[in-house]
Amino acid sequence: MSTQKKILLHSCCAPCASASLERLLEADYEVTLFFSNSNIFPREEYEKRLESMRDLAQSYHVTLHIDAWDHSSWLACVAGLENEPEKGKRCLKCFEFSFRRTQIMANNLKIFTFASTLSISPHKPSKILFEIGSQFPGFLAMDFKKKNGFQRSLELTRTHSLYRQRYCGCEFTLRS
Repeated sequence: MSTQKKILLHSCCAPCASASLERLLEADYEVTLFFSNSNIFPREEYEKRLESMRDLAQSYHVTLHIDAWDHSSWLACVAGLENEPEKGKRCLKCFEFSFRRTQIMANNLKIFTFASTLSISPHKPSKILFEIGSQFPGFLAMDFKKKNGFQRSLELTRTHSLYRQRYCGCEFTLRS
C-alpha cells in the first residue's frame, strides 16, 4: 500500500511541468499529469505542446491524461473578452476554465488533490491563480515559482530537449 500523497497536476506545457513535477516527486507525491489546454491555438501548436508533454511523462515514468481539445467551448467561455490584455479578465476566465476541467478529471480519477503548473510562470500572478483555485475543492495552492522554479524549468527544458513555446497559447496573445 502506497503512502505517497496523490495529486493531479494540471500542466499547461512540458517546460512548466518539468520543474513542477520534479518538485512534487521530491516531496513524495504520486503525480498524475493532466494536459488540459483548450485555449491553445492553432491546433498545430497544441499538438507540438502535447508531444513534448508525452516525452516528459515518459522520461519521468508518470501517467499522463489528455483532455479533449475543445477550443470552441473555451472561446465561448472568454467571449466578449477577446480584446483584454494578457493578465486581464480573459486570463481569469481561462484559469477558471482549466481548473474546472482539472477538478472534474481529478474526481473521475479519485484523486482528491490537484495543482497547476501555471504558478511557475513569471507571467501568471500566483495570488490570482490561488484565488480562482480556491473556488474548487481539492485545489492545492503550490507556488512553483518559488525556489527558482522558473529557472529550473529552463534548465530541464534544455536537458530534456522539450519544445518551448513563445506565447501563452491563445490566439489573442498572438495579436499583442
